[in-house]
Amino acid sequence: MYSLAFSILFVSVLVLTLAVRFWLASRQIRHVLAHRAAVPPEFAEKIPLAAHQKAADYTVAKTKFGLLTLLVNYAVLIGFTLLGGLQWLALSLNESMGAGSPMLYQIGLIAAFAVISGLIDLPFDYYRQFVLEQRFGFNTMARKLFFTDMLKGVGLGAAIGLPLIWVVLTLMARSGDLWWLYAWFVWSGFQLLMMVLFPTVIAPLFNKFTPLADESLKSRIEGLMQRVGFASKGLFVMDGSKRSAHGNAYFSGFGANKRIVFFDTLLSRLAPQEIEAVLAHELGHFKLKHIVKRIAMMFVISLGFLALLGFLKTQPWFYAGLGVDPVALALTGQPTDALALLLFMLALPVFTFLLGPLTSLSSRKHEFEADAFAATHTQADDLVSALVKMYEDNASTLTPDPLHSAFYDSHPPASVRIRHLKGATT
Repeated sequence: MYSLAFSILFVSVLVLTLAVRFWLASRQIRHVLAHRAAVPPEFAEKIPLAAHQKAADYTVAKTKFGLLTLLVNYAVLIGFTLLGGLQWLALSLNESMGAGSPMLYQIGLIAAFAVISGLIDLPFDYYRQFVLEQRFGFNTMARKLFFTDMLKGVGLGAAIGLPLIWVVLTLMARSGDLWWLYAWFVWSGFQLLMMVLFPTVIAPLFNKFTPLADESLKSRIEGLMQRVGFASKGLFVMDGSKRSAHGNAYFSGFGANKRIVFFDTLLSRLAPQEIEAVLAHELGHFKLKHIVKRIAMMFVISLGFLALLGFLKTQPWFYAGLGVDPVALALTGQPTDALALLLFMLALPVFTFLLGPLTSLSSRKHEFEADAFAATHTQADDLVSALVKMYEDNASTLTPDPLHSAFYDSHPPASVRIRHLKGATT
């Protein structure tokens, strides 16, 4: 009874989210095309019509491609759950491995799921890079680098992920009813460790980082950091141009390990004062404690989800409702902890999608605050001109559908963001 009710709930929410996603995508396409013929008045003197139309076409193409990947992803989701794909994988793996180590079996199950999912995603990733991005002039990545990155990612994922999975599964098996609390401590510590290791260990595996050589720009940036009270391990330029023509700037790391990183594509496009203003925005996130707040919120949410998983993993209806027969699995003598993790990971996005605007709302508030911080410590007009160039160079639409943007965009629309900045200059 409970399993049937959960299946009905899952299917109902699945259909609802799919319908909402298609509705939002159709709104986005119609809205962008309806405003394609003319540059918005506030940008008319800065953005050429050809660039505006390129951004519209790029947005529509990405949205349509997103619908295709969405349909495939939902089909895969149904295949793994309601159609019994995960159960088939678990039983097949049990037959091939025999009565071996339960831990090895569970790690093998998660690894097999990851490999299958990766192989399904691969053609879409390839198309996105070498067809979609290529069509609009953004792809600069060689095919060899694409596959090299993929292999590095698989190796890194195995080196980092498999030990973490082993720890979590061990806690699930041996730590009693509060395993989820101990797993949360492990997960939180792991996240903090990754923040420390990413700038100096992980990121250099994929990109080359060189110290900023422009002494004039370096002096300007160091002056900004001194004014706002930000200490950094260094200023670096990343060779982002070997993969994409998109540009950005960010700081990474944690504690004393913070680094400021500029894409080389960004440095080649913006004037020194515009680069300073963009960095001031990024530093605003740090000084206003947005990073700490996001980390804290991530920890709170993960604790709640792990507690929920701690309850669901003991409920037969959770498995049966998602296409896994607990009786058939019990006959194998293998533990079901890995299955619980996979089922939870598959089902969770379905039930949380409609909460997306809440996350976007918080993120947008932080973006406005960081813009205001930048306008205080640099010239607001410099940030405005930098944003206009970045929107043009990245082919970001200036006319997104407001509702679509509320669901998906972590940053406010360009017109709204720049209007706020213009208000800071008056």
